[in-house]
Amino acid sequence: MPFEKIKMVDKKMKKIKLFFASAVLFLMPLVSLAQWNPDSLTSSNLPSSSIYDIIKNLLTWILSIFGLLAVIGFIIAGIMYIISSGDDDAMKKAKKAMTYSIIGVIVALSGLVVIFAVDSALSGESYF
Repeated sequence: MPFEKIKMVDKKMKKIKLFFASAVLFLMPLVSLAQWNPDSLTSSNLPSSSIYDIIKNLLTWILSIFGLLAVIGFIIAGIMYIISSGDDDAMKKAKKAMTYSIIGVIVALSGLVVIFAVDSALSGESYF
């Protein structure tokens, strides 16, 4: 008999825990909405420019990072070439790294030129 009472109390406790957990789950968004101010919508930090400008700025940023990494790779390849000091395998690796970094700089600059050319063609303005 005492075990049945314990089981019954255990079932009631599970129901109470479930009730409070669901109450907390459904009432938490209301707590966050208590702090909401509709006037704050006008002063958001979201970009106010067009999607075209955002994509153009993003591509310019990515190509700038790519070009910077290519220049850093060229510098590292030059240091590798200087440090090789006559070792043919190390010199070949350094020359290959220089070639790849030069190709990277050319690709980054041509991508930048393409972005500015498309921008000037679509906007009707000229940068030159």
